[in-house]
Amino acid sequence: MLIVGDCNPDVVVVGDDVAPAFGQQEKLVDGISLVTGGSASIMAVAAARLGLRVGLAAAVGADAAGEFMLGRLAAEGVDTSAMVIRPDRATAMTVVLSRPHANDRAILTALGAMPTVTPADLAPAMTAGLRHLHVSSYFLLQRSLGPGLAELFAVARSRGITTSLDTNWDPAQRWSDERLRAVLAETDVLMPNEAEAMHLSGKDEVGDAVRSLSADGPRVVVKLGSQGALAADGRSWHRAGLPAGLGPGFVDAIGAGDCFNAGVIAGLQRGLDLAGAMAVGCAVGSASTRAAGGTGARTDMAAALALARSVPVSSVPIGGRVARSR
Repeated sequence: MLIVGDCNPDVVVVGDDVAPAFGQQEKLVDGISLVTGGSASIMAVAAARLGLRVGLAAAVGADAAGEFMLGRLAAEGVDTSAMVIRPDRATAMTVVLSRPHANDRAILTALGAMPTVTPADLAPAMTAGLRHLHVSSYFLLQRSLGPGLAELFAVARSRGITTSLDTNWDPAQRWSDERLRAVLAETDVLMPNEAEAMHLSGKDEVGDAVRSLSADGPRVVVKLGSQGALAADGRSWHRAGLPAGLGPGFVDAIGAGDCFNAGVIAGLQRGLDLAGAMAVGCAVGSASTRAAGGTGARTDMAAALALARSVPVSSVPIGGRVARSR
């Protein structure tokens, strides 16, 4: 599996009040951690822990932050041979201001080398052994990666390589255009969260968003946070909830969606149907919330499959209507 996207350290600031006080005031918070960040990097680590052979393709600078990320990835068994080092750029950095009790966070990112990955950078990694190609954080890389991504996905699919996409949030608030629609036409699985799905589709209800996005070609799996996930595969609606066997102990939801993505793809690669893969995704994503940051909790495939057995899953024919429960 090759994952393409963002690679940066996260500085996670945790507390009930993490809003900076300007005027040279100092404020105490509950904790500050330096952890593996970037949606693509978190997904790569989660997928490697689930037993997949994973490579990451992203751009970093020739600096301490880049060295930190390359070291963390290699320690997790992620193949970094497709990583690109830009000596003239800094590695991207993110500060996450997290309020766990409010289940909310704010994110500040300096992109640095991140938005310089091109399809040409990925060509050496498109080897005969590749089975799946995933792109994270499309909107952060759309200027460099976007122009050739539809063609890259088309080439991958012609070689029997499945494809998936998680656009993540669009900071420019433009969302969809013809270039992205061309990418979606070559995408096997699209995995936005609820807000992203509605922005991408222009719809104000998640079921309508799934219908609209599915019309472009992909199977659509929407992450609903504490409500689980909703998907459509052309024949059926599928709903998956959170695992009953996890118990209390929520810490934060940073990276939970990326871990969910890893679980879904790992499930599909094991031959599970979409509903079964969603259950694995909900298990891995939920387990990640029991430790700080996206990679703080370790979940292997045996644990994920065991936890997935407690995930409630339901399916109905596509002609029915599955609304989000509130």
